[in-house]
Amino acid sequence: MRRRMKLLAYPYSAWMMIFIIFPLLLVLLYSLTSGDIHDFSSLQFSLQSYKRVAEPIFLKVIGNSFALAIISTIFCFIIGYPVAMIIARANPRHRGKLLMFIIVPMWMNFLLRTYAWMAILSPNGVLNRFLNVIGLQPLEIMPGEIAVLLGMVYNFLPFMILPIYTVLVKIDRNLLEAAGDLGANKVMTFFRVEFPLSIPGVVSGITMVFMPAVSTFVISGLLGGGKTPLIGDLIEQQFMSDRNWHFGSSLSIILMIMILISMAVMSRMDRNDEKERKPV
Repeated sequence: MRRRMKLLAYPYSAWMMIFIIFPLLLVLLYSLTSGDIHDFSSLQFSLQSYKRVAEPIFLKVIGNSFALAIISTIFCFIIGYPVAMIIARANPRHRGKLLMFIIVPMWMNFLLRTYAWMAILSPNGVLNRFLNVIGLQPLEIMPGEIAVLLGMVYNFLPFMILPIYTVLVKIDRNLLEAAGDLGANKVMTFFRVEFPLSIPGVVSGITMVFMPAVSTFVISGLLGGGKTPLIGDLIEQQFMSDRNWHFGSSLSIILMIMILISMAVMSRMDRNDEKERKPV
């Protein structure tokens, strides 16, 4: 039986080697070298690409990327947690319908959803036309950081709602009733019972929103109009336009390390919270 299971794992292992490990090693190689990328014999060890990342202009882009990712994650949590709670507390017969409103937009292509926001937020878009009709001044939202932030929150909000909902719907309602019987009001019950039990879903949601938000380039490219470059845009530019694969690879490695550190911190927080919830 074990031998059969090992045989079944071989195709997946080969797939990982070809499409995950080998590309990562190739990116790492380019980040640590200089020379012609098409001639491996001309590659020479160099840390020049990493030194270039430390230039103020690139550090500003990286800092702006993480700042927008953190802000969008916070907004997704502020909006997503109440929505997840409403769905979890809804009548079981209606939960499926409510979840459909969250899931159906995800079926649409990511690029099309972003183009839809361009039609809404552009200077001659739906929003400004509506403001003109009611006699108000048009808003200069796009291009800019606000438009990018709105695009991030809209596109990544379902990734916050669904993990939190999955945890909330499994919480035993008897625990909440017991807290009420012991004298806790609804606010105390939420902060001392319900919210602590939902921490695993919150951690999963934060991770699932923060990772794509910090590395996105489509949203910032379309809604930011080049005024809000993020690290994803910078990496795309190095590979597609400037053809500087060495610098693009070093940026990719640094981004990957930062994301892994963020995931490790969130995972550690989740483990510590689980230890605190375990009965002695």
